[in-house]
Amino acid sequence: MKEVQYCMSDGIIDSHCHLDNPAFDGDRQQVLDRARSAGVRGFVIPGTTQESWQKILDLALLHDDIHPALGLHPYFCGEYAPGQIEQLQTLAEAAHPVAIGEIGLDYYRGKGNQELQLQLFELQLQMAQNLGLPVILHTRKAHDQVLDLLKKHSLKGGISHAFNGSWQQARQYMNLGFCLGFGGMLTHERSSRLRTLAKAIPLEYLVLETDAPDMPGAAHQYQRNSPEYLPEVLDTLIGIRQEDRQNIAATTTANVKRALALPDKTPPAADQTDG
Repeated sequence: MKEVQYCMSDGIIDSHCHLDNPAFDGDRQQVLDRARSAGVRGFVIPGTTQESWQKILDLALLHDDIHPALGLHPYFCGEYAPGQIEQLQTLAEAAHPVAIGEIGLDYYRGKGNQELQLQLFELQLQMAQNLGLPVILHTRKAHDQVLDLLKKHSLKGGISHAFNGSWQQARQYMNLGFCLGFGGMLTHERSSRLRTLAKAIPLEYLVLETDAPDMPGAAHQYQRNSPEYLPEVLDTLIGIRQEDRQNIAATTTANVKRALALPDKTPPAADQTDG
């Protein structure tokens, strides 16, 4: 594997990481410091459960380069309790997250809870439409179903996180105004189909992500993933596309800002902590 080139001037954004995860409770500030030193200039943290929402919002209040999203993840729909959609609506209206997410459909493990997943997904899509917010999508074995539902709503686009669909599906997402997220899986040489997609998709629709602490790249297998490894995804994409480093870094960063209408914020002071 070629040496990763860290360049602070790249100013790349991790469009999908879970820094609220307990895996970071012991060293969250150090992880942020290392990521910033590696050139990561922003962190989008999607919500997954009701319990995650306030922690994410608190982190965003402490760190100007953290951008919160709020949602109910399909994988955890078994934890859903009545009233949570109403609570999400109230909180989103008050806190102004950058997106509703991470939401979607996950049929990887079978069909046991598809009805509830569909119900929660449609409610959250309607919420995003009503609030004029983009969405951050989680989709596994369900791209056609997700696309069908997206076409029934008037949405401000967003990001299809960890995209692993077909070229035809990618084209439909792009036509709907969505960017496509690529992360650590791209760094694995065996990911030939994913690399083919990352080369074929127009650069203006690509965004970088880590999904930390999950989905580590090739250099960090069986370890906790981290936003500080995002430059490795960037370097892999550069090698795949054989394009200028600064152009790819700048364009993927601009794509995240456009897809989620991110505010331009000044990075926090070096001595700022998350308490």
